[in-house]
Amino acid sequence: MDLEILEIASNTENHKVVKNHTHQSKNKNPLCGDEMEISLIVKDNIVQDVGYQCRSCVYCQASVSLLSRWVMQVPIEKISDFVLNAELFFDKNFDQLKKINIKNLNDFKKIMNPENISRKECLLLPFKTISKALKL
Repeated sequence: MDLEILEIASNTENHKVVKNHTHQSKNKNPLCGDEMEISLIVKDNIVQDVGYQCRSCVYCQASVSLLSRWVMQVPIEKISDFVLNAELFFDKNFDQLKKINIKNLNDFKKIMNPENISRKECLLLPFKTISKALKL
């Protein structure tokens, strides 16, 4: 396992319960049993706060750690574009993600890439959970 994945997963600043959340979702990966809950406070279509709890593998934890930091102060429309195209990280069409103009895109690319295709569902669980929470 890559030490970089462990380092990313160890950043748990948003591993918390957000009280008075405006959006919330729970999701489970049926393949491995990873469980994830994401809660958000959204005001004027911009994410003001995010928190997550998970019982999951380190790949899922790294993914939700990056995603939770990325969505802060980001408009829902931009989150939607990114989340709906997240599978492109594992595809040869990765260049299409660059068109969305995502900050920290290289950080995501470190863990979400064809080398980790066997962990694709683990890595995408946070994206699916936030998508469900925001009803994208």
